[in-house]
Amino acid sequence: MENFDKENRYLQAKEQVAEIKKFYGSLMSYVLVIGALAALNYYTNNLRYPWFLWAALGWGVGLLFQAAKAFNWNPIVSKDWENRKIKEFMERQEKSQSNMGRWE
Repeated sequence: MENFDKENRYLQAKEQVAEIKKFYGSLMSYVLVIGALAALNYYTNNLRYPWFLWAALGWGVGLLFQAAKAFNWNPIVSKDWENRKIKEFMERQEKSQSNMGRWE
């Protein structure tokens, strides 16, 4: 049982590292693309109307959600809550299967 818990923790840590890595890749893409859009906006109309900010805002909100997922910033639905719910559903399923055995 201890080996299973250790392997489970390892897989969770590996998954979180993959999420963080994906976030940093997205952040790098954000900086490059928004920077290019800002440069294009500057060269086309000298930033009289900074339209690139609309793209920056939309993508930035998505990036914030990705960061929250990668760094576990969600206080309402945390990993602990998720693990408790998984245990609860598994126990409920075991009970319902054991009750079905009585009636068959």
